[in-house]
Amino acid sequence: MAARVGLSTASVSLVLRGVPGPSERTRQRVLQAAAELGYKADRNASLLASRRSRLLGVMVDIHSPFHAELVEHLHTAAEEVGYDLVLSTLTRTRDEQTAVETLLAFRSEALILLGPVAPADTLMALHHKVPVVAVGRRITGAELDVVRTADEDGVGQIVDHLAGLGHRSIAYVDGGKGVIATDRRRGYRTAMRRHALDEHIRILHGDNTEAAGERAARHLLDGAELPTAVVAFNDQCAIGVLTALTRAGVTVPGEVSVAGYDDDALSRLSCFNLTTVSQSAEEQARHAVAAGVERLDAGRTEPQEVVLPPRLVVRASTAAPS
Repeated sequence: MAARVGLSTASVSLVLRGVPGPSERTRQRVLQAAAELGYKADRNASLLASRRSRLLGVMVDIHSPFHAELVEHLHTAAEEVGYDLVLSTLTRTRDEQTAVETLLAFRSEALILLGPVAPADTLMALHHKVPVVAVGRRITGAELDVVRTADEDGVGQIVDHLAGLGHRSIAYVDGGKGVIATDRRRGYRTAMRRHALDEHIRILHGDNTEAAGERAARHLLDGAELPTAVVAFNDQCAIGVLTALTRAGVTVPGEVSVAGYDDDALSRLSCFNLTTVSQSAEEQARHAVAAGVERLDAGRTEPQEVVLPPRLVVRASTAAPS
C-alpha cells in the first residue's frame, strides 16, 4: 500500500493506526487506497506488536439479570474508549477463583468484578497483579477501586415508602452472607427503627434467588398472620415472594405489598410491575470502565470509590394496606 500512494510505510502505519501527525491530505490518500484494496486492520496483530491486549476482564453471575444489564452497558462504555471485554461466568459449579483465573489467562489488563464475595485481602492480592474494580460491594480501606450504590440508603427508601403508605408490619427477606447483604439488612433495621417500628422487625432467611423468595413466602403463609408488606434482598427474590403469595390466593398489593431491589429487566415486566430500587446500571458501568482505564492509561495509583445514590422506583406491587 505504501508503494501505491508513494509514501513511507511509517507514514501509512501512522494513518491506519489513527496516530496524529500526517496531514489531512495524506490521511485521505491512505484511507482511499485502503478502501480500494479492501484493507482491514488486523487488531490482534496490532495488539501483539504493542504488547497490549486492551481487554477488560469481567466476572459476571450468569444467573443475575442485573449483571446481564451491567455487562451490556460495560460493553458500550469499553468500546467508546477503545477497549473490549472478556467475560467469565460464575455458576453453581464455577467459583470466583476459577472465573478470575480465566480472565487472567486471556490477558485481561484490568478486572471488573461484579458483586465479588471474596475477602478483601484476596481482592487486594489480585489487585497487586492487575488493576481491580469491584462493582456493587463496599470494601473498606482497600487500595482497589470501588463503584457501588448506597445499599443501606436504598433499602431505607423502600421502608420509608411503605411506612408512608401506612404499613407497620413490614418483613424483610435477607440476602444471606456477604457485605452487600449486610448493608441491605442494616438498611432495613435502621429504617424500621427510624419509624418506631422496632417491634415489627422481622428478618427471614433467604438469598439472591427466586426459590429463596418462594420459601420465605411459604414460611409467612404458614404463620398465624401475614405481614402487610414484604421487602426482598433483590428483584429475583421479590418475584419469588410475589409468585408464592399469588399462587396461594393472596392478592398483591391488595393484601400484601411486595418490593425488591435492583430494578432489573424482570421487575419491569407487566406481569410483575415490581416496586424496587434502581442501582443506575449504566452509570455504574461507565464509572467502572473509567476507573480501569484510568489505572491503565493515565497511571492513576490512588484508590477511588464512587458511591451512587439509589433511586426508588414505585410500581404496582405496593399500595396502602387494606
